[in-house]
Amino acid sequence: MAGGKGGVAPQGSELTELLAAVRTFSERPHRHLSPGRLAQELIQLRHACDRLELEFSLSAARFAATDEYQAQGSITPIDWIRHQCRMSGHAAAERVCVGGEMERLPLSIEALEEGRIGFAHLALLARTSSALHESPTTKGFDEAALLAGAAELSVGHFRNVCHHARHAGDPEGYAAEEARGVEDRVLELNSAEDGFVYIRGLLDSAGGAVLRTALEPLAVKSGADDDRHRDRRLADALVELAGHGLDSGALPQRASQRVHLQVTASLETLLGVPGAAAAEMEFALPISARMVERFACDATITRVLLGPDSAVVDVGRSRRVVAGATRRALNVRDKCCQWPGCERPASWTAAHHLTHWSRGGKTNLANLILLCHRHHWMVHEGQWQIARDGAGRILTIPPVAYLNRHLFPRGPDHRVAA
Repeated sequence: MAGGKGGVAPQGSELTELLAAVRTFSERPHRHLSPGRLAQELIQLRHACDRLELEFSLSAARFAATDEYQAQGSITPIDWIRHQCRMSGHAAAERVCVGGEMERLPLSIEALEEGRIGFAHLALLARTSSALHESPTTKGFDEAALLAGAAELSVGHFRNVCHHARHAGDPEGYAAEEARGVEDRVLELNSAEDGFVYIRGLLDSAGGAVLRTALEPLAVKSGADDDRHRDRRLADALVELAGHGLDSGALPQRASQRVHLQVTASLETLLGVPGAAAAEMEFALPISARMVERFACDATITRVLLGPDSAVVDVGRSRRVVAGATRRALNVRDKCCQWPGCERPASWTAAHHLTHWSRGGKTNLANLILLCHRHHWMVHEGQWQIARDGAGRILTIPPVAYLNRHLFPRGPDHRVAA
């Protein structure tokens, strides 16, 4: 099959006949098949595809052994196949690997031709064979033993079996590959003009497992009112995990000081005075008064007086809004986030003022409750209301937007006015 901008040009009568047969088959009249017959047709079609994948892989490996890709201006044969055959780089490399290992996998090729395994199984066998044969510390590759598992297991389960086989046959090489995976870790944080941060990265398997293990418990739905999609919950979990690291002091100190977020805001901003400027925070665009209020609920405050020329006149002593003794008593009383249905432990919460101290609320147990990161955000930036009734129970009132979205989904004529 020749590539290029001229399109697909079949070469040889066999390939011409194959393409004609495929065209004839795809144009057959659609028949009403019983579910059982349809299932059988799917199995047969998949087997036909697997046989063609095998032929493609053999041709791909033969092509990769030539320099034709260079003559056509590609850097590697994988790159040429990716572009000209309209495949992903991973798929192209996988086919070249299978084609290159076919002579070492006679039993596996026979099993695919007989329909006992699929092409995806064969690709895993080929990668395992290639890795073990290329390693200088290998103990060898037992095709028959591995093939027995391929015929019985799904592709997902067989992938793990192949990794176990690679470790058993070459523990030194397997460990070296793990080490290379760690060296390949990368994380990019790029800020856009609107302040959003784009995250792009790559983790090795074990590193990714550590991150997922840390994020998954934080990303579960936090109650009946949690309508966040999973990707949003994972993003919130990442922010919460980082915030907990700052709050707990678990991060390495910088210049003998505990690492912390520093927010600089005027008194007018904190009080929400109309016309007040936004606040400043390192690594972020100016932030809103609502966010400042949330941070200030349970923070260390330092008073700084500026003169008319913005020169610093006086710096007061830093003091914790919720003192240590009060916070310990609050932890004992509440034990966890007080939002109905949430059980985030006290160590993962902030002390929230039911009436904010900037508006005259007192910093005492009667005016404080524990709220996790998610629910603290909902009260401040999310515009939910939270209060305690006469019996001491916590009441939550959603904003109008939430009511319209969940209680009145039939259109604007049925919605609550703001």
